[in-house]
Amino acid sequence: MEHLTFLFTLFSSIILMIFIPIICISLHSKTKKNLPPSPWKLPIIGNIHQLGANPHLSLQALSRKYGPLMHLHLGSVPTLVVSSANAAHEIMKTHDSSFASRPNLTMGNILLYGCKDIAFSPYGEYWRQLKSLVTIHLLSNAQVKSFQKLRENEIGRMISVLEESCGSCVDISALFESVTENIIYIATLGIPSDGPELKRLAKNFFDMFTYFSVGTYVPWLSWVDRLTGLVGRAQAVAKEFDEFLDGVIEEHVTKKGEQDAKTNEGKDFIDILLNVRKDGTTGFAVENDTVKAVILDVILGGKDTASKSLEWAMSELVRNPRVMEKLQHEVTEIAQGRSVIVEQDLEKMHYLKAVIKENFRLHIPAPLLIPRISTKDVNLMGYDIKAGTQVIVNAWAIGRDLTLWEEPEEFRPERFLKSPISYKGLHFELLPFGAGRRACPGIQFATPIMELALANIVYKFDMGLPNGVKHEDMDMSGKFGLILHKRSPLLVTPSLRF
Repeated sequence: MEHLTFLFTLFSSIILMIFIPIICISLHSKTKKNLPPSPWKLPIIGNIHQLGANPHLSLQALSRKYGPLMHLHLGSVPTLVVSSANAAHEIMKTHDSSFASRPNLTMGNILLYGCKDIAFSPYGEYWRQLKSLVTIHLLSNAQVKSFQKLRENEIGRMISVLEESCGSCVDISALFESVTENIIYIATLGIPSDGPELKRLAKNFFDMFTYFSVGTYVPWLSWVDRLTGLVGRAQAVAKEFDEFLDGVIEEHVTKKGEQDAKTNEGKDFIDILLNVRKDGTTGFAVENDTVKAVILDVILGGKDTASKSLEWAMSELVRNPRVMEKLQHEVTEIAQGRSVIVEQDLEKMHYLKAVIKENFRLHIPAPLLIPRISTKDVNLMGYDIKAGTQVIVNAWAIGRDLTLWEEPEEFRPERFLKSPISYKGLHFELLPFGAGRRACPGIQFATPIMELALANIVYKFDMGLPNGVKHEDMDMSGKFGLILHKRSPLLVTPSLRF
């Protein structure tokens, strides 16, 4: 009897060993997700090795093979790469609420007070309250207009430097950086950027976002970030900038007179945020860490974005004399002999606006928009996207999409003169500020700086190239980072037009 029992048990075990895998495979095939096409990957690191030194270019090349929706694994993080306007529309409009959150990023947590800022904080009630506070009190039309005098003064200072430098070689890239830094630091902190200490702090802070964090993509290897010293360096940079901001806030708190005024006109962002906290009318706790995180967001999002956009735009104008001449004709006609272009003139400058749009298309400041993450399962263009999937929008590739743009590598502002396409998040062919709920709220702050600076420079000066360099031989290569930099600074020889 025992012998028969043993044989029965053995036979049953063999049957189970044969059929359980078959059943599991069958069940798996029924529940298997229809994922977007994907290139091959390696163990542990996934597709990270395929990003290269210029991820926007590598992802563009991969998308041409695998399609506008592509599934990658960056370490253990499932990632959807979006490389077409239609796919971007699905992410940032049709399914915007499902893709409105942010992934958990090591640098964001360390440098931005646990992501208490607008750009990197998770989607939820805190983020909604904070965005409402910022758009109403800091970046409203009225508040942006209140900084008009600041913009005109700083751009006037830049023009004076160029006038004094006529006939000699000028690093106009550094000049753009100086003027945009001053505007942003005075508007946010109430102090100019002349001091080397603030420049050093900002550079160190900005550079930390360019380092690769192993723990962000392979969490069980997060100890590597500590072993390499990355976490320690980030903590040191965060502590140093935190102490600096504490000092600035303390100075604002002790100010008298202006602090009690009812209007925000003429006040910097710290003043305004402290007043909002004092009033307590928002129903939102504006803690010191929130104030500092918002200020860092503005500095991080605005400092290089505006200056590098100006650098690329001026490079294209110098490289394309036909476009420069046409723009100079427009601004000269509108100025009517006045010594400067003022902000009221800008609305009439349709070609200038086309130049700005074309510059954003060809040289988008952030080639890869800040990653999003899906908070629920979504069927996207026939594919199944699981909750927890990171989403990267390759806005650089969309701006050079052959199916959208005729001769996409050419700088041709005329393509926008009769086009309804804008860069305000309504048209997904052009996404310098993103779109949807997570669009950059600083668009109104940045645009007048770029338009006013460019209009006044081309109105006052002709720009030559030093050392006999021909305009067609200019180095227009870029260097990838959080913001796309021009690999070599723009050196020009200005001369007065009048």
